[in-house]
Amino acid sequence: MGNKAVVLGANYYIGLSTIRCLGIHDVHVAAVDYAWKGAYGLASKYCKETLIGPHYKEDPEGLIKFLIDYAKQQSEAPVLIPTADPYVEFVDAHLPELREHFLIPQTEQGLYTKVMDKGTLHTLASEHGVAVPETVEVDEDNFVEKVEQHIKYPCLVKPVDSPSFVAKFRRKLFQVENREELLKRVNQAKEENIEVIVQRIIPGFDDHMYTFDAYLNQDAKVTHWVTCQKLRQFPINYGASVYTQQKYVPELYDLGAKFLEGIRYKGFAEIEFKKDAETGRFYLIEINVRITNLNHLLYLTGINMPYITYRELTGQPLEPKAVETDINRVFWYAYEDLLAVREYVKTGQLSAKEVVRSYFRPKAHAIWDPKDPKPAIEFGKKMAGLVFRKVKSKS
Repeated sequence: MGNKAVVLGANYYIGLSTIRCLGIHDVHVAAVDYAWKGAYGLASKYCKETLIGPHYKEDPEGLIKFLIDYAKQQSEAPVLIPTADPYVEFVDAHLPELREHFLIPQTEQGLYTKVMDKGTLHTLASEHGVAVPETVEVDEDNFVEKVEQHIKYPCLVKPVDSPSFVAKFRRKLFQVENREELLKRVNQAKEENIEVIVQRIIPGFDDHMYTFDAYLNQDAKVTHWVTCQKLRQFPINYGASVYTQQKYVPELYDLGAKFLEGIRYKGFAEIEFKKDAETGRFYLIEINVRITNLNHLLYLTGINMPYITYRELTGQPLEPKAVETDINRVFWYAYEDLLAVREYVKTGQLSAKEVVRSYFRPKAHAIWDPKDPKPAIEFGKKMAGLVFRKVKSKS
């Protein structure tokens, strides 16, 4: 195959999984990051090229030039795949320029940003008949009174733009228990010029979180999909998947496909839903428009999202496929799951016995692969360095 694949981001296991999913099919993978340090995905044997370019935030114009210069040197247009939210925002901001030189599934500039933005996402979802948690905007008149009347405490203070919030506060949201905490957290966000909203907590433990992972072709039709159920996440209760099982839930297809096709979305998307423990109703929580944390699990179910993307954009689309049975396999990010387990047990949300019993299942590991061990070794070195520096600073 003449088209190369340019993967943006190699310092996290999502990028690593993307590199592997393409490389096993002999796709020429050029992995891009802004520094060698910590980018353990660059150690994968499936990287045909490893490129260090300008930082997407510190020098976006430099990165645009870097990527376009690279594409111009190729005989055929490369497929461009961002693997982290900031890279998606970067691609969306420069979509017309990049599409002149790269193959990218999305054609409508701004759509990535609309579905990543909590405010516009909720508007879109409501317009297309998908339930979203009750929400109050903090710039509304009497917003505190509206929160206390319609949402109640405890409730969530959530960012409209997640990447900037996470970069500043190192968490996805704030849970607040009363008016004092609400005002404190809202003011914290305002001081950092980060827009937030206030949202009702949908009742249910973390295993009430589900995902609908889908690929939509250039006609904005779902061609491949699979559904999953989170079992544990980190940080606990409001974090990313660390222990998640594939679980066939046809209702999520009915909700998710209708919504994504309705907004004319193209490419990969993952919708996170939460099932109300009291009513059984599914609420749309957020959408990931980059390759998912669960990518290796999806691959082991037979749904290789990066390769599906590559094949369609290079004019060789794969046959449509859906996973409509349970395969009894779980995604496991061991490092953060162990941190999560400690908190679940400490807070009484899970017992040690429940945790131990959960581990006796086939796993899709986030980083470890016996056929491609070097990234895990590099990750181990990275973690050892962090521990050493922490111990040294204390001493």
